[in-house]
Amino acid sequence: MNPSPAAAAVEPGASRDDLADRFAAVRSRTLALAAPLSAEDQCVQSMPEASPTKWHLAHTSWFFEAVVLGPHAKGYEPFEPRWNHLFNSYYESFGPRHPRPQRGLLTRPLLTSVHRYRAHVEAGVEHLIRTADDATWDAAQKLLELGVQHEQQHQELILTDVLHALSCNPLLPAYEPVDAPALRLAGSTPAMEWITGPGGPVRIGHPGEGFAFDNETPRHTTWLQPFRIADRLVTCGEYADFIADGGYRTASLWLSDGWATVQSQQWQAPIYWLAPGDPRAPSAQWQVFGLDGVRPLDPEAPVCHLSFYEAAAYAEWAGARLPTEAEWEAAYELTGMRQLTGHAWQWTRSSYDPYPGYHPWAGAVAEYNGKFMVGQMVLRGGSSATAPGHARRSYRNFFPPAARWQFSGLRLARDGAC
Repeated sequence: MNPSPAAAAVEPGASRDDLADRFAAVRSRTLALAAPLSAEDQCVQSMPEASPTKWHLAHTSWFFEAVVLGPHAKGYEPFEPRWNHLFNSYYESFGPRHPRPQRGLLTRPLLTSVHRYRAHVEAGVEHLIRTADDATWDAAQKLLELGVQHEQQHQELILTDVLHALSCNPLLPAYEPVDAPALRLAGSTPAMEWITGPGGPVRIGHPGEGFAFDNETPRHTTWLQPFRIADRLVTCGEYADFIADGGYRTASLWLSDGWATVQSQQWQAPIYWLAPGDPRAPSAQWQVFGLDGVRPLDPEAPVCHLSFYEAAAYAEWAGARLPTEAEWEAAYELTGMRQLTGHAWQWTRSSYDPYPGYHPWAGAVAEYNGKFMVGQMVLRGGSSATAPGHARRSYRNFFPPAARWQFSGLRLARDGAC
């Protein structure tokens, strides 16, 4: 039997007031993230995989309109029916879509119109929360919670996509950070410690309390061989040593597809690192471009914006490997584990596949996760750009192995007990 979004969408007894408050807070934070950006900034699409901020603002509103209000809000009138085509992302069940690589061509509707769209949708959701009968509310609240979580995902994408867009500007302008914690470790970087992970049967997946996406379910038992896992993330200083030792010039460290990518894309360092003497920001030392502009490389900060290929190559160079997602989740509560979330998403050696017994949600949201379970790798944890309260132990992020504009780093693992 396919579970519906009710299976994991809302904690039992979640009140209308609570959901209304969280909906309002999330919608407000999205606008706050966009506020430092000009209208020109918000229309830029720097690569096919990224989206303009204006599109994110509209798409998250489209999601509430198409998934929540259309099916459940009696008498709701869409703001502009033609926009269904513009701001649908990948939902076949909602009809044709504007091509993803051409989202940056949508100079119209104007940003001011998108803001009116957001206000229209918010008024509709608030009215639904206040007036829905019990049967309607029982069905709508699960999808409304999903919409809130979905918008939090797009809040992180706004930051990742803006950072990439600004990095394409020769002036390397800074985005004004919004409640993003510093990445620097406290004090000097401690020596990396290895923590023994449990061997034998372990339970992974969402335990069933609170929200979870369908790809985190069902909770199940898997078998682990004894392993060791690093207590912290790899730092920029450690990654700089990899570069200095010829890491990007040594084919034997790389997976075949990774080495082909290094050659074809001429990778020599993480995407936002500026080598000494770079004409965009001349310096005698490595520098890093981030949301706060160009800063000297902090050797104690966790390395970030790596592809899976780069993470795996570094692990090979370090005489280690990447953890599987089951190892990462099993180690989550081990004594001594640090930097599990709030710094960088952590690549794992696990392909993004369905868990045993997985079924997608019912209805239109069946397209949310399951159809992407091919050709991608799982990341665990959470980054400095992840919305507050959004990360959790069982969260499965996923991207293609060459993606490196995300806030992604690595933690090392090894076989066997200490």
